[in-house]
Amino acid sequence: MALLIGKPAPDFTAKAVVGTGDFTEIKLSEYAAAGKWTVLYFYPLDFTFVCPTEIRAFDELAPKFEAVNAQVIGCSVDSKFSHQAWLQSGTLIKDKTLRHPIIEDLTKNISRDYGVLNEAAGIAMRGVFIIDPKGNIRSYTVNDAPIGRNADEILRTLQAVQHVESNAGEVCPASWTPGAETIKVG
Repeated sequence: MALLIGKPAPDFTAKAVVGTGDFTEIKLSEYAAAGKWTVLYFYPLDFTFVCPTEIRAFDELAPKFEAVNAQVIGCSVDSKFSHQAWLQSGTLIKDKTLRHPIIEDLTKNISRDYGVLNEAAGIAMRGVFIIDPKGNIRSYTVNDAPIGRNADEILRTLQAVQHVESNAGEVCPASWTPGAETIKVG
């Protein structure tokens, strides 16, 4: 896989489910045009075991991501109808209200463009991409399907990227959190 840091995030337009199961259309580049950061995460499939734990974690933190000018977007190779049925079943989110959109990727082109598609299995691996308001990828990680991610760590990483972006000459050491000391360079 080629290094993606600093490269433009592949743009896409996709159907999504949000709220109580409403359909909407998402165009990634519109978030950058609005000056927003984007956290795009991929998960393998609806109606599985690890995936709902991650979606719930991202959804619970959606207000914290919004507070730092970031939009969270989930993506799997399932259809918008599968996303809607899963949400409305009450097994994904108990109150059946999703605070962030989950997009469909039936063609698998979005997963392929981001390098997270497992072609043999036909599913996306657990990738997460932090995209800045200029539309460039600033951080990404990819986990194997059985390994869930920590949404708090992704929020912390986003905050570190934002901090160094707005504080020239500073870098964030290991385990840095907002308000902690940074390292001054140059």
